[in-house]
Amino acid sequence: MRIVSNNVSQSFAKKLESKDVTVAEWVILREMFEHQEPIAPSYIADLTGLTRGAISKLVDRLLGKGLLTRKESSNDRRYQEIELTKEAKLLLPKLASIADENDEQFFSVLSLSERKTLTELLRKTAEFNQLTKLPIE
Repeated sequence: MRIVSNNVSQSFAKKLESKDVTVAEWVILREMFEHQEPIAPSYIADLTGLTRGAISKLVDRLLGKGLLTRKESSNDRRYQEIELTKEAKLLLPKLASIADENDEQFFSVLSLSERKTLTELLRKTAEFNQLTKLPIE
């Protein structure tokens, strides 16, 4: 399992490099895309299981790449919200396609029934081990 997992992950990371995005950045962008509204970085930290410090660094990188905007509260400068830029919204379907293609590359050998069984087994394993956060970087 480790060999497959590591190869799937490494292949995905290499493919994302062509779009100047890391796996950790992809996770942040994807979470934000699902919410479709400005969101506090602390909420992203809670969703992903990353520390607030790690999220802060990732947000800074994504701001630098022009994929996020940040707004500070006029009442409390400690509170801020981040939002996807138009460029990020255009890039995300391409990144999702890369993710889908990567999965297809590795798992197309399985029939639909086998994929369903694999998914069920992995969900059962995750549930048993209370795995709710994504291990990234």
